[in-house]
Amino acid sequence: MSLLSKKAVVLLLAAAAALGALNAQAAKATAKETGSAQKVSMLDGKFTFTLPKGFVANALPSNNGASGTMYANETTKTVVIAAQNSLPEGTTVKDNDGAFLDGTAADFDAAQRKALPDYNKLSEKSLTLKSTGLGVRQVDSTATQGGGMTLNTTLMAASGSHMTVIQVISRPGDMAAHETLIKQIVSGK
Repeated sequence: MSLLSKKAVVLLLAAAAALGALNAQAAKATAKETGSAQKVSMLDGKFTFTLPKGFVANALPSNNGASGTMYANETTKTVVIAAQNSLPEGTTVKDNDGAFLDGTAADFDAAQRKALPDYNKLSEKSLTLKSTGLGVRQVDSTATQGGGMTLNTTLMAASGSHMTVIQVISRPGDMAAHETLIKQIVSGK
């Protein structure tokens, strides 16, 4: 495991570290639904997507330069966490840096196995966004988090001196809706 990959995993885990607390926050979200779709833009517009109406946005506390937003849908009990952080100073990556993304996905998987006793990786995919050529790694998994079993998809991408992680968390019984949301996110629609 390279030093760069280790640092990338630390950045990713910092962005998703409080997952159990986020699930609890999602259940208690008090913001009013806007009634309209939420447009999300990451990595200077290279990774953009629109969440369907029903999601409520809540800014996450900044953590060592990482910033992000949690989008919760009370009706479907779905949470989308979109976080971004700077890579270590002096580090830059290409928009589709396969070695960096592969190492980051492997390190993320190893960290999840260590942190979550019943973590089960279902699949891993390598994607390229058609609109921008941005490389993305997708890890699908299940684990007990926030008091119950969850279905999780984690999308990781990097460009220049920044990286992003987008985590979609759903109930396992909502597999079709979960997959539809993931397709919407990676298609940029």
